[in-house]
Amino acid sequence: MGEESRRITNTWLIDDDGAIHNGDFLLFKDGRFENSKGDEDVLETINGRSKVVTRSLQNWHTHMAMVLNRSMGEGLPLMEWLETSIFPVEKGLTPKLIEVGTRAAVAEMISTGTTFACDMYYHPEIVGDVLAESGIRAKVCGPITDFPTPSYPNGPGEALRKVESLISEGSPSPGRVEYGIGTHSVYTCSKETLIKASEISQRTGCTLSIHTSETRKEVADCHSEHGMYPVEYLDSIDYFTEGTVCAHCGWVTKKEMRILAEHGAHAVHCPTSNQKLACGGTMSYPAMREAGVDVRLGTDGAASNNSLDMRAESKAASLIQRHDHWDARVLGPKETWKLATKESKDWVTWDLDDIRMRPKGKEGRRLVSNLIYSGARVLDVFVDGEVLRRDGVTITVDEEASCLEVDEAVGEYYSGI
Repeated sequence: MGEESRRITNTWLIDDDGAIHNGDFLLFKDGRFENSKGDEDVLETINGRSKVVTRSLQNWHTHMAMVLNRSMGEGLPLMEWLETSIFPVEKGLTPKLIEVGTRAAVAEMISTGTTFACDMYYHPEIVGDVLAESGIRAKVCGPITDFPTPSYPNGPGEALRKVESLISEGSPSPGRVEYGIGTHSVYTCSKETLIKASEISQRTGCTLSIHTSETRKEVADCHSEHGMYPVEYLDSIDYFTEGTVCAHCGWVTKKEMRILAEHGAHAVHCPTSNQKLACGGTMSYPAMREAGVDVRLGTDGAASNNSLDMRAESKAASLIQRHDHWDARVLGPKETWKLATKESKDWVTWDLDDIRMRPKGKEGRRLVSNLIYSGARVLDVFVDGEVLRRDGVTITVDEEASCLEVDEAVGEYYSGI
């Protein structure tokens, strides 16, 4: 047991249900925790007097290397943003640029307490290598569209073959990083492409991911072409596999919510990106819950959010749900924290001496609310027993070097534009 646990003393701990505990605890490699008697053999003992221990945050939809596009295309709605600010520039993407952008993204995520990402972007083999080096967990979904991309210049046939090959070969970090398929959307993938991607998911058991009902235009165009809304259309062609990740879902009907629930899909709420791009529709968390849909949170890419900070995203999710439903009781602090950390087996410590965490309240009753709505500095990050960040310094990624590297890369990426 000693080699599997760390002791943290005199600390506050927020558990999976948002309940607050105070005392000495053992944190196990497999994600368990229990009270410490003080005499166990452990890897180390950490003084937790000025720390709050929580599960790590989980980012269920992002495009990590789009850190390279941060703050570009400001003020544009989604389709204009994609067609004028994103797709043209991405023609110049190289494996090296993907490596640099992904490393910068993972540095940001670790520094803000996130240890899992469901990514969809080009050159997934490069993304997987960078994430394996960083120590975080991830589903890396190779992007599929009907048009040529920087990863697959010969179109969807090549994309599907190479992504399936990547899935079969496995990741450089088994158990932490796995490969999946990222069919971009119903408006960039034909019926044939969507079905073939689904068949690969069924054969290999890999995760299937897609942008779903992000804008009113997407929904209207799909209905005009197929006589069905996007989720209905995907269901009609037997697209869904167990655990399909459906990002956004801002313009879905209650019938579509029931379809998502029937397939065990994950509907990913990305409130900041949806607001920044003025998508108009907001996922209805209460309606999703009523329909039995499994809801997760995601930042989307830094290009459409600016931030990969899941703590800030959890605040945005809580506030927009309250605002849209005229109900201050919707998505309260404990439920929000459970949503943001769902299925995490890893640990983060936050700086209790950060003034934003005070006052902590009687028996620490204000800590969860303070953390979500005020924020705090991340001190330590532990994944599968490994230390990724210690006392406010990330160990597995050199943040200072990454800052310099990404600035230089962007100069190349945007040269001539």
